[in-house]
Amino acid sequence: MGYSLHIALLGELSVVANGTAVALPASRKARAVLGYLAATARPVRRERLCEMFWDLPDDPRGSLRWALSKLRQAVDDEGTPRIIADRERAAFEPTDALVDLRAIRERLIDDPPLIPPLELRDMAGQLQRPLLEGLEQAGTESFQLWLAAEREDMHLLQLNVLRRLTLHPELTQAEALKWARRWIEETPLEEEAARGLVNALAQSGRLEEARHWEADFHATAKKAGLSVTGPLLDEKSEPPTTNPAVERPVESPPRRMLRKQTIGFCRASDGVRLAYATVGEGPPLVKAANWLNHLELDWNSPIWAPTFSAWANQRTFIRYDERGNGLSDWDVNDISFEAFVRDLETVVDALGLDRFPLLGMSQGCAVSVEYAARHPERVSCLVLIAGYATGWRIGASDEEQARREAVLTLTRHGWGTSNPAYRHIFSQTFMPDSKPEDLAWFDEFQRQTTSPENAVRFQEAFGHIDVRESLAKVQAPTIVFHARDDHRISLEQGRELAIGIPDAEFVQLDSKNHILLGHEPAWVECVQQTEDFLQEHAT
Repeated sequence: MGYSLHIALLGELSVVANGTAVALPASRKARAVLGYLAATARPVRRERLCEMFWDLPDDPRGSLRWALSKLRQAVDDEGTPRIIADRERAAFEPTDALVDLRAIRERLIDDPPLIPPLELRDMAGQLQRPLLEGLEQAGTESFQLWLAAEREDMHLLQLNVLRRLTLHPELTQAEALKWARRWIEETPLEEEAARGLVNALAQSGRLEEARHWEADFHATAKKAGLSVTGPLLDEKSEPPTTNPAVERPVESPPRRMLRKQTIGFCRASDGVRLAYATVGEGPPLVKAANWLNHLELDWNSPIWAPTFSAWANQRTFIRYDERGNGLSDWDVNDISFEAFVRDLETVVDALGLDRFPLLGMSQGCAVSVEYAARHPERVSCLVLIAGYATGWRIGASDEEQARREAVLTLTRHGWGTSNPAYRHIFSQTFMPDSKPEDLAWFDEFQRQTTSPENAVRFQEAFGHIDVRESLAKVQAPTIVFHARDDHRISLEQGRELAIGIPDAEFVQLDSKNHILLGHEPAWVECVQQTEDFLQEHAT
């Protein structure tokens, strides 16, 4: 059912009428009154509202009358009053109106056996936002106590959603594991959450890590004075015991890497949680984030898995999910180039890396360049693949900008749908020479990796990238690879990147693909030359 009015209580209070944002009263108290009435969904005595939002010796009743009149202008339609008030009480009547928190609460209270994954993902994203953000001090202590209690109830709703996602039969093992990690992070001493994570790990073939988590949880619970009812690991989750008489299938290198990968988390300066991963042994190689990443789903990829396996073969390969996608926080205020650079700084600092080679792909090249310019003492060398110095809004032709704007429109309206046509636009420009099954995988991977809103915000941020002034400041030895017929970033842009960096080596690859694929000769050449370059310069 469509609604003519939508009220968002999660995050900053907002009202949208027939698709258009409504200007709310400047008064924080008036907005808080609307939030309270919309959340409670019942008539409230005027005396109670006055006590919650105004202190004596002000004129509380007069202030309330003024606030209600302003709110009527914002949420009432002709013939559809929604602010209902008499001499004793006031209420918000949700006629033809959707209130986000109430919709989520009612859906979960009905306790359906199975909610579609797309709907649950949307709930999880919404419930990460604080209720009535920015209005905490808009009322008296009574309002603040009510808001704190409502936020506690929101946390319970969030745990409900995370549980449903972790145990959902329609999700892949990798995505279930992602939600299991978020569930245990929100409630680290809850036995059911720990059981969900342990069994998700085991079902993903990471039995050793599952047993480690189980032992840690038992120890932590005991230290906290809690009792655990029994083993967390379900025998059904353990990989079946093989018959020694039957030859065991050879484990693929990517699968072996995933099993050995270690994931950690750190916080950026603005509080955003970032996920990073290390795998392999030997000297470090740090990869800057690019469009789009997921520390676990990547290893199932026919696109990324061969490349990552090659780089982790002789080194400790370090990468991370940038803000807004993958296992890192999705609901973030800042998605910008400056934030991307800070995130790289945060991850390498959290890992205690003093000096390391840095690898960038696509927009990760610009992030790598900026980091190397700011921290020349920490970067031993740079490997840049399919990169550029300026985004599509800077210097691109009118025709190219129009194409990008059209893609933004398609993203806004179709990214989260089950129809891959919208995302297929990206896949074809990234890999025009790929197999149909590889394109299909990438289509679905993109949908699982970020939200429609963030997909748009990423594209906007990439358009404004400009590191031209930083190129000359790079002191590290640099090699730049670029496909001759790259359909997404032109060869000229790759050359400009190499020309701007002092003494950079430029290698042209015989390919049409922006993302090199493991079956093409250009990929073999890039991997081999990268290893030779690292052997010479990564000290």
